[in-house]
Amino acid sequence: MSTPVSTDPTQARLKRQPDIQLPGGQHGIEDLAVVSPDMLLVSNNSKQCVQLLDCLKGEVVSEVQLQGDPFRMCLTDRNTAAVNVGNRNIQMIKVKDKTLTKGRELTVSGVICGLTSSRNSLVVSYGSQPWLEVRSMDGKVRHQSWKSQHFKYPDFMCTTPGGSVFISDCGTHTITKVDAQLNIIQTVTSPLLEGPQGITAVTEDQILVCSNENHSLVLLQPSTNTMSTLLGRDDGIAEPYSLTYCPDQKKVYVAPSSYTATIKVYQVS
Repeated sequence: MSTPVSTDPTQARLKRQPDIQLPGGQHGIEDLAVVSPDMLLVSNNSKQCVQLLDCLKGEVVSEVQLQGDPFRMCLTDRNTAAVNVGNRNIQMIKVKDKTLTKGRELTVSGVICGLTSSRNSLVVSYGSQPWLEVRSMDGKVRHQSWKSQHFKYPDFMCTTPGGSVFISDCGTHTITKVDAQLNIIQTVTSPLLEGPQGITAVTEDQILVCSNENHSLVLLQPSTNTMSTLLGRDDGIAEPYSLTYCPDQKKVYVAPSSYTATIKVYQVS
């Protein structure tokens, strides 16, 4: 059962920084991941590649071409990312000396919606008759939550520093927390949360969510069931789609839509 959250104000603040513009008028940002301070991985659907972006210079310093459209992406460690390509493949990408190279490729059993890593495993969500899986890094299934009636479209996912997984579902307009065995721990909803998309963890109890249809970025604090709007249209947010957080610099990077060439940057204070 979903738990409505209150809308008590929060002390967290986001201050807008200069935008990052992808060079050459590129567009099609599906997902973002921080690999180091000032270095972002970008899954670029329009070019069918993953790019390493120098945020200070606004330059793509490396890219690797893929055999299909890239969508969701996560880091499995500081030097490796996983990105789902097409419907059923997960491509590992190695990051070394500012250069991207392909690693192992995995094939899964359903149409992938979301992807994250937790406790040295991949957590995958599927869209057709929605279900979740935990897989080892070599692709073996460890746990399944089979054909859950709880989800409609479990899309973006994130992992907290402690290993908890949160899932945004734009079909049910909810955020769900699951444990390592995919048991549902908590599900929350709010009038502030319409068409939730990208999701990222700032701390164990501070989860940022793109409320796409509300044109806002909201903060969920699961321990107190509170949710508040941090950014809206006046802050440059329109149809926010994907985002990630850099703990070293305390910055949030937001792609306003999947058709954008612009990455919005905000400083956490």
